[in-house]
Amino acid sequence: MTQTNAAIPALLTDKVVIVTGASRGLGAQIAQTMAAAGASVCVNYLNSKEAAETVVADIIAVGGQAFSYQANVTELEQMQDMAKEVVARYGRIDILVNNALPSYQFNPNADYTSIETVKWAHFSQQIDGIVKGAVNTVQAVLPQMKAQKMGKIINISINLVYNPVVTYYDYTTAKSALIGLTRNLAAELGQYGIRVNLLAGGLLKTTDASRLTTEEVFDYIATTTPLRQATSVADFANSVLLMASDLSAAITGQSIAVDGGLTMP
Repeated sequence: MTQTNAAIPALLTDKVVIVTGASRGLGAQIAQTMAAAGASVCVNYLNSKEAAETVVADIIAVGGQAFSYQANVTELEQMQDMAKEVVARYGRIDILVNNALPSYQFNPNADYTSIETVKWAHFSQQIDGIVKGAVNTVQAVLPQMKAQKMGKIINISINLVYNPVVTYYDYTTAKSALIGLTRNLAAELGQYGIRVNLLAGGLLKTTDASRLTTEEVFDYIATTTPLRQATSVADFANSVLLMASDLSAAITGQSIAVDGGLTMP
């Protein structure tokens, strides 16, 4: 994955960012975009060490600052250790992007697409990975952000929560819970100068999750979208950059779809 620094404004000069699940796909693009905007980036990963190290190497190769850190978002102590390492290296934590996901197959014929066959185990796996993971990361970075009296937390969701064109009960329910979490965090943490928002993407062109999607499907999505185009991974990462920057200082507690207007929550 490549990034053109000239196209990214230096909106995050001297900022420090943690991106969870940043070894591949959207997470990797977000990490590279944050670095291209001037931030020092912690590239969190769970299993994909080589991929995470490649993301870091790509960032460093174009003059950016980054390091990789293996940690499981579902383990609070591991998140706390990661936050301590970021502060030890860079002195602060300005931005947290909660992007990490438990493994999932977007199979429209799977058991978890019908209320008659979905099991609670499906729900609990997704809630643990998505909601518990986000709670742990927030709790880990909060002491530093409160001490700074500023911070940005950006939760990543999906537009299926607004329009469940395929009824992925477990995944969509867990992602929907992030909306409630975002609003509660924003209400409580605003007094400390911490902004919390959520960005919900659609079928992005192209990630690991959408790599099997045919060009015909992307073309169909484009025809049903006001902008007449599918949203790219780079487009979405640029929206994360906007929310991470000081330009969005007056925005908190919001749930925003980044899908070209396909959904309008």
